[in-house]
Amino acid sequence: MGRKPNEAEESRRILNRISQESDPSGSLAVRTAKRVERHMRGADADQADPIEVWGTRIGRGLSLVLFVVLLGWLVSYFMGG
Repeated sequence: MGRKPNEAEESRRILNRISQESDPSGSLAVRTAKRVERHMRGADADQADPIEVWGTRIGRGLSLVLFVVLLGWLVSYFMGG
């Protein structure tokens, strides 16, 4: 077809991404849940370094706990308790 191999590869990558984004089974809620799960699991940390992975997981878990506690305190404060 006269296309360079990298252009064809780029075209396939773009078409795959469009099909993933327009897939009805991949709703916004499902994609968001998967992103949150990957974030809390520490998927972006260096997987070769277990200390970094577990430190990331622990830090993110503690931040979630702190957020819930502060949110509860804020709701309690505004409800007059």
